[in-house]
Amino acid sequence: MTLSNDARLGLDSLAVHAGRDDLMALGVHAAPIDLSSTYALPGVDAGGDAYERLATGGDVGDGSAVYQRLWNPTVARFERALAQLEGAEEAVAFASGMATTTAVLTAARQRRGAHVVAVRPLYGGTDHLLASGLLGTETTFVDRVDQVAAAVRPDTGLVMAETPGNPTLELIDLDALVAAAGDAPVLIDSTFATPVLQRPLDHGVALSLHSATKYIGGHGDVLGGVVACDADWAAAIRPVRAITGAIAHPLSAYLMHRGLQTLPLRVRAQQATAQLVAEAAGAMPGVRAVRYPGLPGCDPLGLVGPGRQMAGPGSVLALEVGSYALAAAVAEGVRLFTHAVSLGSVDSLIQHPASLTHRPVAPEAKPHAGVLRLSIGLEDADDLIADLRQALEAATGS
Repeated sequence: MTLSNDARLGLDSLAVHAGRDDLMALGVHAAPIDLSSTYALPGVDAGGDAYERLATGGDVGDGSAVYQRLWNPTVARFERALAQLEGAEEAVAFASGMATTTAVLTAARQRRGAHVVAVRPLYGGTDHLLASGLLGTETTFVDRVDQVAAAVRPDTGLVMAETPGNPTLELIDLDALVAAAGDAPVLIDSTFATPVLQRPLDHGVALSLHSATKYIGGHGDVLGGVVACDADWAAAIRPVRAITGAIAHPLSAYLMHRGLQTLPLRVRAQQATAQLVAEAAGAMPGVRAVRYPGLPGCDPLGLVGPGRQMAGPGSVLALEVGSYALAAAVAEGVRLFTHAVSLGSVDSLIQHPASLTHRPVAPEAKPHAGVLRLSIGLEDADDLIADLRQALEAATGS
């Protein structure tokens, strides 16, 4: 048994060592970055066999990697590491989170059917992709888990949900969702939680998806996506990636793999600060409500806590300030927060979802114009609280 596969390892140790089992044999300490776009072939027949194997979802084995669009060792290291953190058989990495979602939807359509049941709220890009029908899918949107069973059809290829939900942090009971889906496979976007706080596959979920641009990369300098699943799903998803050319770039995979080593430390530190910011924000001028799973009333199903579905509430929170004008003034008035989309970086970000990430979402599912989403970074809590307060005071004239 290799060190990173040892079931006795704690999460922090696993995050540091996962996917690095071959480094000793290579004689290196840091994982190398293989930037080769093409690979030498041992012969015409062997090269053809390797191409066929990789293009149809197989692994490189002892053969040639042929071409970076099909397979890359740096990407494979990251995939092995993420799979180990998720408790999955395999993982498949992509150039972005949306490329990941696209590939999974395509594979699900081929495996089971073109119908999707989607539980709102979802990330705006995902919602828009589903509503557009661009991939030939037909989507039934629901607002609650108890509506899922009635929406599932014989041709339902996938049931999709996100928890915590983007942008207002609604939580979904994964056990209840899997039961409601029946034999339809469930995909969970677990980006906000990360494998540190939530492992969906432990609850019967088939696919756990991450925009690795966020917490996994962690520093606002890489785009990527990844899905953890069993070997059968991975074999169905990889050919889609190969055909569409959506594999993660080796440098991106290296940065995402490196990000895993500090992921538990960053998530816990950001979460601790987010709790303090959320508690303080409720008493600030203009704030009508704070949505954060660590606050009373924001976890009605009791899903957050040691030994529960989520080990902690995470570090994203939403503020309801009542109007678009006030929300815009606060977003534009912060000094330490960065007014920008995305989340999960070491620096704190603030954005107005209805105008940005959720702009293309249908009116009935669009976040209220008075909602702001905050992603808490690694700054001092007192500094973030002071910055948010001064922006609210300036915006409200308090």
